[in-house]
This record gives sequence, structure tokens and C-alpha cells, in this order.
Amino acid sequence: MKVLAIAGSNEINSDQTQLLEYIKKNFNDKYDVKIMEAAAMPMFKEGVNEPEDLKKMGQAINEADAVIISTAESQNSVPSSLKSVVEWLSSAEHPFKEKPLLVIGGAKEPQGSARAQVRLKNVLASPGIGAIVFNNDEFMMGASHQQFDKDGNLPEGTAKFLKYFLEEFDEFYNTVSSRKEERK
Repeated sequence: MKVLAIAGSNEINSDQTQLLEYIKKNFNDKYDVKIMEAAAMPMFKEGVNEPEDLKKMGQAINEADAVIISTAESQNSVPSSLKSVVEWLSSAEHPFKEKPLLVIGGAKEPQGSARAQVRLKNVLASPGIGAIVFNNDEFMMGASHQQFDKDGNLPEGTAKFLKYFLEEFDEFYNTVSSRKEERK
């Protein structure tokens, strides 16, 4: 499965990037992952033409079979850089429309990125965006800054749940894909 993974944080090389790198490294038999950073994109400005970097991200989403967004939590919500990316793409190209999408993430707090994930899922399912968002189990890594060892590996229990969680997403993806085929 070809996956575009967006690290949704206000910092480059964040815990979100580490989490996506972990998936890229440890699930490369299932996923061909390309990672892009929300923090590297310019902030949304109403009435301004979409910047080239955002066009490239939109094209990468269009070419992907699925999207994974790993979100941090900022002030109990979605980081401004990630919200900005969604605004740019939903006002210009609409690449999320009918795209299977998985939201994951982590934060320093014990509850991980729980509140940000809920808010992001609501935004992604709204008119003008229209992503097909996975809403079964949730992967909200608490104390994310302490989860990765020096080699970028996760503790056994976290890694085991992430594997289970991604297997659930795979089932969701297969169901969504087969329904798309039936409609053709």
C-alpha cells in the first residue's frame, strides 16, 4: 500500500516524525511510506495562491492509496501547522476526498494526542475535505518524548499495540477499497 504520511507538529523532526519513521522502517513489507512535515509548509493565507510545496503534498496525497496523519497536541487542539496544511489543501485541490485516512499521534501528556485527534477527525470528515477517516481503535501515545530509544524503537507493549492497530486499519482500507471498486 502506498502511504503518504504527514507529521503534524509545529516542529520538524518531532515525535510525530519519529513515529512515522518507525512505521516506515518496521512495516515496510506492508507500506511504501513517504513522509512530509506540516511544519515545513507555509501558513495558510486566504486569497493567496497555493504554494508549490503544498501542490507537491496534494499530488503525493492523490498518488497515495491512503494517508496517515500523526498529530501532536497543542493547546488541547491540532497544531497550527497541521491545521494550515488541511486548510490549504481543502481550499485548493481537495486531495483528501474519499481517501482512506488514519489519524495517530502522541504528546508529552499521559493522554497523548487524544483531544487533537478528535478535533482533527471532525475537520477531516467535514464538507470540502471528505476524507474517509478510520474511527475504530485509537493510537494516542502518551509521554511520546520518552517512548523512543536511541535507535528509534518503541517499547514492546507500544509496538505490539501499534501493530494490532495498523492491522485494523488494513482491514478498514480493504473494506473501503472494495466498496470503491463496486461503485465503478
